Order: sequence, then structure tokens, then C-alpha cells
Amino acid sequence: MAKKKAAVLEGNAETAGLLAKALEDAGFEVCTVTGDGAEGLAAIEREAPDAAVVSMVLRQTDGLGVLEGMREKGLRTKAVVLGSFAEEELIGRVMEAGAKYYLMKPVSVQVVAERVKESVTEGQARQVGGQVRGRRGATLEEKISAIFIAIGIPPHIKGYAYLREGIRLAVEDPTIINSVTKRLYPAIAEKYGTSASKVERAIRHGIEVAWNRQRTEAINAVFGVRVYIGSEKPTNSEFIALVADKLLLEDLSDNP
Repeated sequence: MAKKKAAVLEGNAETAGLLAKALEDAGFEVCTVTGDGAEGLAAIEREAPDAAVVSMVLRQTDGLGVLEGMREKGLRTKAVVLGSFAEEELIGRVMEAGAKYYLMKPVSVQVVAERVKESVTEGQARQVGGQVRGRRGATLEEKISAIFIAIGIPPHIKGYAYLREGIRLAVEDPTIINSVTKRLYPAIAEKYGTSASKVERAIRHGIEVAWNRQRTEAINAVFGVRVYIGSEKPTNSEFIALVADKLLLEDLSDNP
């Protein structure tokens, strides 16, 4: 089987080299390494890699410009973005421009490589409500990300990734929501190399961040019903079940 290809667009030469090595160790063929955004965009168009690590700070064209250029050209390369900015508006623009992940620096190159692997894993049949459906993994992640952006869960907090994984697991196996402490949290913790208790706290924090922004109307608009009023907020399991149920219903309507 041919190796997946990856590109590295990173302004710091030392970091770029470490990223390239981590991707090679993860089984990728690194087809280009550059700190120039315009050069990197041209290489992505020419080489058509499966994934690209894109730093926000690049020469000529910055990371957001690269993402927008990829979208305008219709390129299907999956982008994992690295940045040092925590501004919600900027992160929202990055995600809307097509990024699969936004990772805050400093971040381990091994973690970056793992997210790159996740971003290119798609097209696999998933077990949904007892039926196998051919759903693209990226499509499901995009739907979850869109919901998070709408209700105000910022991508740079740990709870964002843990919540997304929890919802993905609940979509694949709805029964897991009945065993959050024994099955769901440990599964997420194993994937991210942490503890179940830290997963629980980070998810709770992510939900609190969204609700503390008092975007209740936006939250209710996402789910189509008046789910929560005022400062009332769901438990971890309630929120995960709510989003998973919404996605499952959408899947059933898309695949009658």
C-alpha cells in the first residue's frame, strides 16, 4: 500500500524538521517542507498531499491565506493548523476555512502527527445504531466542529478534542452513553494518553465555557428546540447524547 503524503508549512526551520521526522515516523511520505506560504500552497497544488501541517506564521502568505487558497483551488488536502493565537474570532475563521484541527503552540510533534493521521482516516464504514453506514469520518468531524463553533466551544481548549471524540464514539455506538465513567471516558483517555478523570474535567470545562458566554439562544437554535434556559447547562453525558442524537437523526434523514 502506498504511503500517505504530507506537507509541512512551518516558519521555524528546526520545528519544521522535527515535524517532518515525526510524520515520517508515523508512516507518511513528506513531500515538501517550507516556511513560505505561497511556495507551500503551490507545492500542495502540485503534489496533492493527503494532509498538510500549516503554521499560522509563514513568509509571503500566512496560514489563513494558505487555507483560503486551498479552498479557492478546490484542493482536498486535509489541514492541521498550528498557531499561538487564542482569539475566538481568528480560530473560527481558521476552522471555517477548512482546518481539521487548530493546535496551540507549544505542542508535541507526536501529537501533531497523530492529528494528521486522524485527519486522513476516512471512508471507513462505521457502526451507527446497529447498521453499517459508509460515512466519511471527516464529514462527521466537520458537522461536530460546526456545532461547536456555533455554540462557542473554542478549538484550543482540551475539552474540544475530548468532546469531539466522545460524540464520535456515541454516534458509532449509542449505548456507550449509558457507561460514561466505565467506557466513554476511559476510551477517550486511552486515545489521548491521559486519565479518565482529566477527560471528565476537561469536557465539563468546555461545556461551561460555552454556557458562560450566555449564547443560550444560539445553542437552542442549533438543536432546533428550546433545550436550555438561562444559566441552566447540561451534564457531560447529556450534552454528548444531545449532539450525537442530532447527528444520528441527520444521518437517518440523509440515508432513508
